[in-house]
Amino acid sequence: MSRWIEIGNLDDIPVLGSRIVQTPRGDIALFRTGSGAVFALRDRCPHKQGPISQGMVHGTTVTCPLHNWEIDLETGAALPPDEGCTNTYATRIENGVVMIELGAS
Repeated sequence: MSRWIEIGNLDDIPVLGSRIVQTPRGDIALFRTGSGAVFALRDRCPHKQGPISQGMVHGTTVTCPLHNWEIDLETGAALPPDEGCTNTYATRIENGVVMIELGAS
């Protein structure tokens, strides 16, 4: 059984920016793209565990602020030539409210 939690209003996440939420699974970074899509990733770069929430969003990727690794927001995977992956979480928006799926409780 999946467990969806309400995060807050879509407008609370800046376009091309992020917001961090604390969950029982650890810190999760929510990113909003220029097209308005919202993605949720564990707030740790797969390289040196840097806070990817502080990175720059461009298209559907975020660039880690520590060593410029680019992470795909859809898959959590580092873009070549780098390798590694961070956890992703499903998101949905209902009536302007962002929700993320944490999986079974």
